[in-house]
Amino acid sequence: MKELIARLSNAHGISGYEDEIREVIRAELEDWADEIKIDSMGNLICTKNGGKPEIMVAAHMDEIGFVVKYIDDKGFIRIAPIGGWFSQIALAQRVVLYGKKKIYGVIGCKPPHLMKDEERKKGIEIKDMFVDIGASSKDEVLELGINVGTPVALDREVAELSNGRITGKAFDNRVGVAVMIEAVKRANADATVHAVATVQEEVGLKGARTSAFAIEPTAAIAVDTCVAADFPGSESAHMDVKLGKGAAITVVDASGRGLIASPKVLRWLTETADKYNIPYQLEVAEGGTTDATAIHLTKAGIPAGVVSVPARYIHSPVEVVDLKDVESAVSIVARAIETSKNYF
Repeated sequence: MKELIARLSNAHGISGYEDEIREVIRAELEDWADEIKIDSMGNLICTKNGGKPEIMVAAHMDEIGFVVKYIDDKGFIRIAPIGGWFSQIALAQRVVLYGKKKIYGVIGCKPPHLMKDEERKKGIEIKDMFVDIGASSKDEVLELGINVGTPVALDREVAELSNGRITGKAFDNRVGVAVMIEAVKRANADATVHAVATVQEEVGLKGARTSAFAIEPTAAIAVDTCVAADFPGSESAHMDVKLGKGAAITVVDASGRGLIASPKVLRWLTETADKYNIPYQLEVAEGGTTDATAIHLTKAGIPAGVVSVPARYIHSPVEVVDLKDVESAVSIVARAIETSKNYF
């Protein structure tokens, strides 16, 4: 699993520009699927034909990033955020821009040595940052194929930590994609299974909405990451999700503004995990939603649940997950596909 996560995480694909990561996922699923298609939004829909029920397993493949919004005469590039950013995290990161080829750069700002006292006391906002690709003029930047609207992604490779934990960028949600890939391959079921790598989750759950409308599955599982509240400063959140304790099954997210999992869906996921002695945690979150929010409101309503891998430092270049939780999530999703006929 570590190698699969690394292949997915190291690839790039910010919201709306998922081409590179989509091809990586397609290569992983093409031998498993009976049918593969890319819809007009860019969702990758891989289907293993079977009988009823029809189960949709969705994992968003997009990551947060930036787009170019302005290039000055000296060749410095101003950027606009795509997705949810805590601006301090963006500063001093290495990035890749998709021009005629991959162009590497770094995010900089005015150094503290040149700041006034009041400037140093304030946080640096993204509007005050710029990307330096080593160019000396606007014309040089344009010649490289970089212009307004060019996508900009973080560039960081996966690394191994202690105790079976790994760190990298875009674990939200390349870890979820890895879980989806491995789970559908392991599942031994008569059901029809749709493995869907969705687009533009980070900017409004867009791909999940359109793909679920087209598929209209009997039930769905969204696979994502969730906030682990087990590091310094997180105690005040009063959340019980921790690394190493198993995947999280969502009861409520966004204080009910997102998904309130139906009792039937919760029974399906928790009873399956209990039956096979798979460790899991229950999650109630006051913020954040997943693809399940869009899926369960599609057409006349689709029963949908969420299985998440707890992660530290979400929406940063150094997200951390525990591989035991990844394995827990794979097992729950695979077994849930197998037991789905008992619930739907």
